[in-house]
Amino acid sequence: MQAFFFTRIKYNSGNWDTDQRMPINLLNSLVEYTTIPVDEKEKVVELSSKEIFKSPFCYISGHKLVEFSSAERQNFKTYVENGGFVFADDCNHDIDGLFAKSFEAEMAKTFGEDALQKIPNNHPIYSSFFEFEDGPPATSFELNGWGDDLIHDYLKAIVINGRIGVLYSNKDYGCEWDYDFRNKRFLKVDNTKFGVNIVVYALTQ
Repeated sequence: MQAFFFTRIKYNSGNWDTDQRMPINLLNSLVEYTTIPVDEKEKVVELSSKEIFKSPFCYISGHKLVEFSSAERQNFKTYVENGGFVFADDCNHDIDGLFAKSFEAEMAKTFGEDALQKIPNNHPIYSSFFEFEDGPPATSFELNGWGDDLIHDYLKAIVINGRIGVLYSNKDYGCEWDYDFRNKRFLKVDNTKFGVNIVVYALTQ
């Protein structure tokens, strides 16, 4: 079995290189909780590059404007429609923020106006490894009243042939998990467990 590797999507607009400690933290959790073989080095791949098609799982995030070039848009669409999985996370955790508005507009342009839909809180992604009976776990950023002062009790997704191709969050999981993995021992509950669910879902669908 090939080792799982974490791919961060680099896109030309906005700022793609957020929450830099998150990938190794999530990879450490995969080692800790699962038997999935893991490559512990994050890969950064240009969205316009054919390299993206080698990745079983991609992550895209930012605070600023998302506006794909035609090559980026075509690669994103082809990747997702051919079995790829993208976890998109809004670092502003704000549905009225620039990243959220521009990313949702980009998804509408790429997949159609109504392609991005709320998923139910009993979706299989919430039980793919750990059980999250109430749907997506809250983040400290929401609970501290940053962003739009809302607790987002749902995630959105673009579903392709019955499976999630793009999982979209306004909850800012990337910043929530952006700490040295050795500090998890100080947490009452390991907040990266939902990240394990996301990866396991992506690899098994």
